[in-house]
Amino acid sequence: MDAAKPNILVLCTGNSCRSQLLHGYLHQLLDGQATVYSAGVETHGLNPRAVQVMAEDGVDIAHHTSNHVDEYAAVPFAYVLTVCDHAQEVCPVFPASAQKLHHNFPDPAKATGTEEHIIEQFRAVRDQVKTYAHDFVRAQFQRT
Repeated sequence: MDAAKPNILVLCTGNSCRSQLLHGYLHQLLDGQATVYSAGVETHGLNPRAVQVMAEDGVDIAHHTSNHVDEYAAVPFAYVLTVCDHAQEVCPVFPASAQKLHHNFPDPAKATGTEEHIIEQFRAVRDQVKTYAHDFVRAQFQRT
């Protein structure tokens, strides 16, 4: 871990979908400017549909793991990004120096219907997360 680079934690309920999507985009967009972690207040495993829709957009998250937030208790985070209301409500206490940002994305893992409908929900959330990632990077890392 490079002390000069800020640490970013993306926090969700199960660290299977939304946090993994944002983790993937931030890792790609920041390209070494920060160290990105993702975790959940529970662990549900990496959702294969999240891997699929990210691969469609050229981002490989297949190597990601579903981690519990407690695993990172000793990491000094500059940013804690919660991506669902549940994670924000039960978010552990982080040092006051961590900037906490929240955006509630719909949970595509709760989508029902045909496989095509479910994948469309994953793509829709992926696209929302991608926009959020670009906005975050622009606001926090591309200051002029």
